[in-house]
Amino acid sequence: MDFYATNPGPIDDSVLYDQEKHVSSAVWEGQERGALRCHEHTSKLDQWTLTPKQIELVKKAGFSYLRLIPAISLDNPLISALVERWRRETNTFHFTVGEMSITLEDVGYLLGLPIDGDPVIGVTYTTCDAVCSKYLGRTPDSGSTSGGMVKLSWLKETFSKCPEGAPLDEIERHTRAYLLYLVGSTVFSTTTGNKVPVMYLPLFENFDQAGRYAWGAAALSFLYRALGNASLRSQSTISGCLTLLQCWSYFRLNIGRPKLNHDPRHDRFPFVFRWKGKHTGPTTNRDVAFYRKALDSLKPSEVEWCPYVNISDGMLPEDIRNNLILGRSNTMLICFDKAERHLPDRCLRQFGIRQPIPLDVQQWERKSRGVDGGVDLSAKMETELSEWSDRHLRVVDVDEDVEETEYLHWYLKITRKLVGRPIPISSEFQRMNAALRDIANVADMLSTHGMDDQQMHAVTRIRYLAHECLRDQIGSMMIADVTDSEQNEVDKKIRGKERIRRKGMGMGVKRRRKDDSGQFLTEFCLPSPINMVENNDVEICLPPGDADDDSQLCYMPTKVDQTHSLSNGIDDSAFCQEPADANADGLVSSADIAQQNENVYSVLV
Repeated sequence: MDFYATNPGPIDDSVLYDQEKHVSSAVWEGQERGALRCHEHTSKLDQWTLTPKQIELVKKAGFSYLRLIPAISLDNPLISALVERWRRETNTFHFTVGEMSITLEDVGYLLGLPIDGDPVIGVTYTTCDAVCSKYLGRTPDSGSTSGGMVKLSWLKETFSKCPEGAPLDEIERHTRAYLLYLVGSTVFSTTTGNKVPVMYLPLFENFDQAGRYAWGAAALSFLYRALGNASLRSQSTISGCLTLLQCWSYFRLNIGRPKLNHDPRHDRFPFVFRWKGKHTGPTTNRDVAFYRKALDSLKPSEVEWCPYVNISDGMLPEDIRNNLILGRSNTMLICFDKAERHLPDRCLRQFGIRQPIPLDVQQWERKSRGVDGGVDLSAKMETELSEWSDRHLRVVDVDEDVEETEYLHWYLKITRKLVGRPIPISSEFQRMNAALRDIANVADMLSTHGMDDQQMHAVTRIRYLAHECLRDQIGSMMIADVTDSEQNEVDKKIRGKERIRRKGMGMGVKRRRKDDSGQFLTEFCLPSPINMVENNDVEICLPPGDADDDSQLCYMPTKVDQTHSLSNGIDDSAFCQEPADANADGLVSSADIAQQNENVYSVLV
C-alpha cells in the first residue's frame, strides 16, 4: 500500500508545526466542513456614478485600475480546496509539486495596484462619528455602524452620486466615500459581510499622498491573513481579495480553469480582465471533494510556473513594471495590524529560477488591532516596518548551481502531501472488519488436537483477541439518544456532514415510549443492513423519513470506551433485545457477525 494512504505527512513537522490546527487534519478524520462562505462585495460597485473630477482623484490615489475590475463569479468550492492547501506557517500553498504562493508580482499583473511605496498603516478607531464627520462631512446613523466599522450600504446610499456643480471639497468627500467603499468591497473585504473599518479614511485625506502607499502589498497582507485564518479547522468563512486568489489559480493551475471566450492576445491590463464575463466548460457538480482530489493528484504538467512570460512589458504601467522585482523580496507585508511574511524564496520556480531548499521560517507573532481608539500602530510594529523599508535589499539572489531533486526529496518530508483520504474511512472500516471476521473464523475452526500447551494457548489468545476486536467494533457504532429538545443542536452539529442513504437499508420498525422524565423517545429497529460491515453507504446520520418525523439516527464513534467489553461497556437498554443473537454474557460470536442479515439491532433515537 502507498505510504501516504496511511500517513499523509508531514513526516518531519519542523516546518508545518501547526498541523493539528489545520483543516486538513479535520478532513483526514472525516470532519467535512463543506464550502467556505466567501465574502467579496463587488456586485454593486457599478451603481456608483463618478464625475470626471472624481475619476481623476481616484487615479491620483492609486486605484485607477482596481475601479475598472469587473465582478467575477466566485467558485467557492475551488477557493475552499485551495485554502485546504494554504499553510500559515510558510504563507504558501503546499501542493504535490512543491510550494507556490501569490506574490507581489501577481498583484502587480492581476490587479494593477501599487506594489511599492509607504506601508498602509495608521490610527485605529472604535467609533465612526468623528472620523466620518471630518473626512465625509456626515455621520452615519447608529444602525449603520458597529464599533469602528460603517456599513457599505450607507456609503452607497449617501455618496454614490455626486451633485452636479458641487464644490471641490464636496467632490473630495464623495470620492473618499467611494474609495472606502471600493477597498471595503474588494481588497479589504471583511467576514462581517457588509461593513468596512473607517480607519482607512484618513489615508484618503490627501489624494496625492494616498497614491504613495503600497496598496498592493497591503492587499496581499490582508489576503494572506484571511487565508491563514480560513485554513484553521474551526473556520467556515473567508474574506479578502478572492478575485485575486481565484484568478491567480486560473493563471497558474489547470484545475477548474474555465475555457476562454476570447484570444489571450487580446488581453488588457490588469490581467484579471482575461476572466471577465461568462466562460464555457463544465462547472456544475464540482464540489470541494472534486477539487480536493484534483489538487491531491496535481501533476507538474498542470502547473504554469511562469504564466506572464509572454506578456509584453509595454502593456504594463511604468510604476508596476519597474517594481516587479519586489515579487522576489523576502519582506514583511503590512496592512495596519496585519503583518505577514512574503516568502518568495520558497517558490522561486514561479520566477523561472531553480528551487533550492529554502531557509527556515522564523515564527512571528500575528498581532491584532488594539481595542482602544486613537491607537497609532506604527509604534507597535517597528520591526515589521523596518523589514518593509529594506524590501529592495531583501531580493532573493539567483543561484544557478542548484539541484532540484534535493529540494523535492526534502519537501516530501516536510509537507502535507494529501488532504483527502485515498481510501475512505468507511472502506477502511469495512476491510478491517472483514479481516477480523476471517481471523475469528479460522481461529474458531482450527483444531487443537495434537497441540502442546504453548500452541493451544496461542490459538486461544488469537481467538479471544479477534472476538474482542469484533465486539469493540460493534460497540463503537453505538447510537446516541437524541430527544426532541436536543434536535436543534444535533442539526447544527451534523450540518455539512455526510449522511446515511436509506437505499438498501431495509424497512425499519419505529416505536415510541416514554423515558423516566416523561419525554417521548423513538425506537428505530433496523434489520442488520445497518450492516456496518457490509454496506459501503454507511456514513454519519440518518435523517427523518418525513416532514412529521423528528427522530434522527446519529453515529457517535467515540461513545464507547474501547477498553470495555460489550457486556459492561454499553448500556443495552437502548437495544431491542433478540435473545437468539447473543449469549447470556452479551457476547456475539463470529458466526453471528458473519450472518448479520439475520440479526436485528434496535437503536434508540
